[in-house]
Amino acid sequence: MSSSENEEARAASDSAKRAANSAASEAAERNAQAANDGADSAAARNAQAAKSTRLPDGRPPRRSGDGWTYGSDGQKHWGLNGAAGLMLVDPERGVLMQHRALWSVEGGTWGFPGGARDMGESAVDAAVRESWEEAGVPDEDGSGIEILETHVLDLDTWSYTTVIAKTLRRFDAVISDPESIQLAWVPLDELRDYPLHPGVASALPTLLELLRPHL
Repeated sequence: MSSSENEEARAASDSAKRAANSAASEAAERNAQAANDGADSAAARNAQAAKSTRLPDGRPPRRSGDGWTYGSDGQKHWGLNGAAGLMLVDPERGVLMQHRALWSVEGGTWGFPGGARDMGESAVDAAVRESWEEAGVPDEDGSGIEILETHVLDLDTWSYTTVIAKTLRRFDAVISDPESIQLAWVPLDELRDYPLHPGVASALPTLLELLRPHL
């Protein structure tokens, strides 16, 4: 084979490789766009369901901690084994806040992603799991964050643990179930401008004091 024929063969091979790479890249972009469109559509449906005062259909199966109980304050609280929430702080963007579904307790207020603890589940594990289920962050295994502090509201037969954590990398939250009307990263100095869940509002000064040494 002559040198010119070799050059033509190499050129044809290179051209075929470029075409294949281009096709693969375009396919990957289409798949990524389709995934994003699907996530956006699901988030929109969930947010719409959260704006109703009626409990949405198709709720996930009940977990071992789901149910009402009474605390020493005489009030009814959600979580047979107590409850926990994640106060997730991004040093650049603030705290991840959840605008609570209208059908939920204290619906329409803002708080931290959280919920009932499963039987035998630690408060930290419950807070991470609930935040992942409701907001898609942090990772399901809790990686990418640093646990800083915990604060416990102890009402004898019921307790609520706020787990304070800091992001180690950027997370983009997404409404992944109908418990959120909206999710937002709120700067620390703007938290009091929001209509907060009463429990969050009463604990906020203590939470901010616990957080301060870690900023």
